[in-house]
Amino acid sequence: MVNEPDLEIIVIGGSAGSISVMIQILSALPLQFPLSIVIVLHRLKNVSSEMNKILSMGRRGLNIHEPDDKEPVQPGTIYLAPQNYHLLVEADKSFGLDYSELVNYSRPAIDVTFESVAQVFGPKAVGVLLSGANHDGAAGLQAIVEQGGRGIVQDPETAEYPTMPRAALAKTQRVDIFTPQQIVTYLESLCC
Repeated sequence: MVNEPDLEIIVIGGSAGSISVMIQILSALPLQFPLSIVIVLHRLKNVSSEMNKILSMGRRGLNIHEPDDKEPVQPGTIYLAPQNYHLLVEADKSFGLDYSELVNYSRPAIDVTFESVAQVFGPKAVGVLLSGANHDGAAGLQAIVEQGGRGIVQDPETAEYPTMPRAALAKTQRVDIFTPQQIVTYLESLCC
């Protein structure tokens, strides 16, 4: 097990080019992964989505859940930010759904979720930013690192769209640059 100080939550953000990496990560995790995982993906807002089923591909028994407003964050649960809502974590460690304006052209926005997680969980959070074509997530990952959490950026050389990882690296150098397989290996080490 990696020597991490009482981690409670992992937040993973991605956009263009991140779905296959997200599936790779989730399919490698043990079904009884002990930490909360919150996934924020840019998605079309007015198109019916079964993203939770897509992310579960190749992994029987993996349950990915879109949280309701005021639902408590539970360990061992994988959450997916609902379409067309910003997903926040409130001070009481429950979820808040917000329909305010787009941030970085997105709702849900990765920055919004990451920044709220940084405020609530501080050093007990890990933020992972994957492939994407804009700058969403860079400020949020910086917030996680500044609050004592760990930041991980997908190696831009392995990203289908490297803009998002590069934007995060321009904001803070205090992050780990991992290939998708290194992300998997790190997350697996948190529970074994």
